Amino acid sequence: MLTYSFEDRQGKSKFEYLYEQIREDILKGTLKPGEKLPSKRALAEHLGISVITVEGAYGQLLDEGYIVSRPRSGFFVSEISLPSGSIAPDIPQTVELQNVGSGRLPREETTGASGDFPVSTFLRLIREVLNDYGDKLLRRPPNAGCPELREAISAYLERYRGMKTEPEQIIIGSGSEYLYGLIAQLIDPGTIFALEEESYEKIRLVYRAHGIRCELLPMDADGISAEGLRHSQAGLLHVTPFHSYPTGVTAPAAKRYEYISWANARRALIVEDDFESEFSVQRKPLETLYSMDSTGSVIYLNTFTKSIAPSMRVGYMVLPKRLLRRYRNRIGFYSCTVPSLDQYVLAEYISRGYFEKRLNHIRRKLRART
Repeated sequence: MLTYSFEDRQGKSKFEYLYEQIREDILKGTLKPGEKLPSKRALAEHLGISVITVEGAYGQLLDEGYIVSRPRSGFFVSEISLPSGSIAPDIPQTVELQNVGSGRLPREETTGASGDFPVSTFLRLIREVLNDYGDKLLRRPPNAGCPELREAISAYLERYRGMKTEPEQIIIGSGSEYLYGLIAQLIDPGTIFALEEESYEKIRLVYRAHGIRCELLPMDADGISAEGLRHSQAGLLHVTPFHSYPTGVTAPAAKRYEYISWANARRALIVEDDFESEFSVQRKPLETLYSMDSTGSVIYLNTFTKSIAPSMRVGYMVLPKRLLRRYRNRIGFYSCTVPSLDQYVLAEYISRGYFEKRLNHIRRKLRART
């Protein structure tokens, strides 16, 4: 029976602590692939916690693909192959391919609660920024973005997504398409970019507009097929691990580690286009490839278009530290494309906790629909 002490949780909820402990045991091999886990009720009684807590932890592990559920049999540990030499961080779940015509919102539109955005709060922050920031609003923002916004995003990513970043790693730009263009210029000329065969069309259009040769890899129910990865000639893999558009496929943990192993073996890079995973209906947002990777191979990319409004043309990417010098030398001369006012207002919105409240509000609404 699994045994964990809940006395030193370091401020974490029991649900989060239990989820992390089981995940760590899976990644370290303490829990073997195919091993059956205790029933929710049995584990709750053994640990002296509620069944709801165990249910939440199992649900998160299921959602991320660390365990699978077999009807009338219980929960079992998935088969996960870690990249060679990797360290585990502090059979895969099957996801049905969704039809392109399934009625999903266009990628550019907001998720869930677009009609109830707290406009009054945002307007109040705009007035406060106009009053408090004074002459700073008239100055050109630094090339990579205002320090206040980069610091707010870095702190948010650690609090809400478990991602360890430094503000200097964060680059601000006017939406995902602009950031795709920066990536195209950052990578060595002649590098082939691998994309999901069914993916957001503008990814391919932007890369090809910059002269990049794109290789479209076939997908299965878990993401890009293993065979497609194996035969790829690419040096960069651009993926959307959560709810890839338009298929809706979510890559489970085993597939995500497969991507990281591929990059590690090829000395390649991964672009994690994370446009929607903040809206997972599980209690805890899903792990990012960036947080799972220990090799510095993942460029993380996200925007506020889905979470706030389509008119919020602000995005950001997190560069691995090993790419920072290359960024400064090759494309660090570009001026930031987001006005200072927008950056300062967004920095206040994030740092005061409003953004996380909005995400939680949207997730509650989505959870109520399921």
